[in-house]
Amino acid sequence: MNLVDTVKNAFVPIHREGYPFIAGFAAATLLLGYFSSTVFWIGLILTAWCAYFFRDPERVTPVDDRLVVSPADGVVSAVGPAVPPRELGLGTTEMTRISVFMDVFSCHVNRSPVRGRITRIEHRPGKFLNAELDKASQENERNGLVIESPNGTVAAVQIAGLVARRIVCWADTGGTLAVGERFGLIRFGSRVDVFLPSNAAPRVAVGQTAVAGETIIAEFGGAQAAPLVRIS
Repeated sequence: MNLVDTVKNAFVPIHREGYPFIAGFAAATLLLGYFSSTVFWIGLILTAWCAYFFRDPERVTPVDDRLVVSPADGVVSAVGPAVPPRELGLGTTEMTRISVFMDVFSCHVNRSPVRGRITRIEHRPGKFLNAELDKASQENERNGLVIESPNGTVAAVQIAGLVARRIVCWADTGGTLAVGERFGLIRFGSRVDVFLPSNAAPRVAVGQTAVAGETIIAEFGGAQAAPLVRIS
């Protein structure tokens, strides 16, 4: 590896969505730091955290239509049956829901859990409850994508949290997504729910750490496996 590659690999790319925030933190740090060295160092730490929050590292995604990958970095907070949000038009029958909670130190770039065509995108205003709460799926502000995958209909729902106040989605209805492809981002602390058809078997447990675009959270055509809750 040459020097250029070494330098490039030493820094994680920052997503462009973060540039205005990082610049704002840096400007405030310089301005207020002029009057107080203590405030300067606090601001410098917060600026570094902001840059870290908006990191957008490359991921190695398994290419297999049978596999469903995590849409977010974070901790698996729920695995089990749930009715998808009404606005997605998926009916009232329960689907398998896998939720991944992102805290303020998680990478917040969201990735498609499967390959397929986007048939519907719906944004719904709502509350900003703690995203770890189960009722956040129904009451919080959210943005849902319905994806027609080779193995059936899958939904990915971005849910705002207690601190998160902005959901960003770059995908368009009618467009296609590759598995692991970036489709959105949530600022600052939130959750993503994935709703899967009955032929998908969960491959993660509550409490497990997931990596967006890499961790396999479910498998189509696989035998159902338990337990769904990690045993300490």
